[in-house]
Amino acid sequence: TNRSMIKRTFQEKGIEYASSLSLLNVLDLQKVLEWNVEHGIKFFRLSSNIFPWASEYQIHDMPDYEAIYEACEKAGNYAREHGIRLTSHPGPFNKLTSPKESVILNTIRDLEIHGEIFDLMFLERSPFAKINIHVGAAYDDKSMALGNFCKNFQRLSEAVKTRLTVENDDKPSLYTTEELYDSIYKTIGIPVVFDYHHHDLHPGNQTEGEALDMALSTWPVGIRPVVHYSESRADEHNDPKIKPQAHSDSYVRPINTYGREMDIMLEAKHKELALFKMRELMEDNNVR
Repeated sequence: TNRSMIKRTFQEKGIEYASSLSLLNVLDLQKVLEWNVEHGIKFFRLSSNIFPWASEYQIHDMPDYEAIYEACEKAGNYAREHGIRLTSHPGPFNKLTSPKESVILNTIRDLEIHGEIFDLMFLERSPFAKINIHVGAAYDDKSMALGNFCKNFQRLSEAVKTRLTVENDDKPSLYTTEELYDSIYKTIGIPVVFDYHHHDLHPGNQTEGEALDMALSTWPVGIRPVVHYSESRADEHNDPKIKPQAHSDSYVRPINTYGREMDIMLEAKHKELALFKMRELMEDNNVR
C-alpha cells in the first residue's frame, strides 16, 4: 500500500500518475485487511505513503478520485465491521515544536493529509483512530518547544486534533512519558502512547510500570489505550556496534503488560512474522 515514486518522476508524470498509484494502494489495502482478518489481526498501522506526493496537490483533484473515494469507504467499512483498529504514524519530520513557520506549515499540511485520509475511510474522530507523532526536537529549550507544540496544536483541524497522540522518545535530549504528561496532556489533553523500547533508553525518573500506568491514564474513558513495543536490534544480534535505538527483526521475550488492558502495536522488521512469534512467546509464558 505504499507505491510511490521519486520526485523527478512526479515532476514528469504529475498528479495523473500519483492518482493511478493511489488507487492501486487503496485497492490493495482492502486485500491487506482481509488477510489480517483471516489471521486474527485486529490492529493495523496504515502506510503514510498511500497517496504519493500528496503535499503537492489536493486529493479531491486526482483523476481517479471517485474510485479512490469508493475504495477508501469500502476499506473503512470493512475495518469497522470486522473490529479492526486502524491508526497511522506520520514521519519524524513533523515538528509542531519548531520555531520556524515553514516547518510548522509543512507539518500541518502532512497531518491534515492523514486526517483527510481517515475521514475518507469514515474512521471515527477520536484517538481510537490515532494519528501518532513524536513531539519533535527540543531546540535546547524544552519549555519553548513544548509551548510551541501546544500552541500549534490549536491550528490543526478537528480531523487531526481529535485523533492526535504523542509518544515518549528514545534520546535523553528529548521527552519522557512524564514530561509529555506534565506539559502536553495536562495542557491540551491529548493521549500519550507509551513506547517500551524508548522508555528503556530514556526512562527519566520512572520505572517501566510507573510510566506505562501514567500513559494509560491519559486515554479517554471507553477508548482502549495504545502502546508500542519493540526490542533492540543490538541485543538481538549481540552487536554493540548497532545503534540501540534500531528495532529488532523479531522478538525473544514476551511483553510485560503488567496485567493492563491495551492494544499493542508491534514494531519489528519482520512485521507479521514477528507478530506470530510474539503470540507464541506470550502463549508459552501465559502472558495476557
